Amino acid sequence: MDPMLLAFDSTQQALRAEMLLEYAEIEIDIRPTPKEVTAGCALSIEFPTNKLEEVKHIIKEEKVEIRGVYFKKDGKYVTIEEATANYNDEGG
Repeated sequence: MDPMLLAFDSTQQALRAEMLLEYAEIEIDIRPTPKEVTAGCALSIEFPTNKLEEVKHIIKEEKVEIRGVYFKKDGKYVTIEEATANYNDEGG
């Protein structure tokens, strides 16, 4: 399964998230933000899908400001919120 992606509006928040996630020993990769993801920061963080709940907990507890959490669906990046809304709209 493809990794998840955290996108940010500022480099400061991206670097802060990197430090916090590495401290929590979550395997991450810093990468350029994909063109199809609208964000104010050129850096994004990839992390394993199975770490989603842990990452969300850290982001919330430490008040890290993010643009969104994304994953690839049909070759395009979508936010978790978009996927959930579409799932609910389809009667899921």
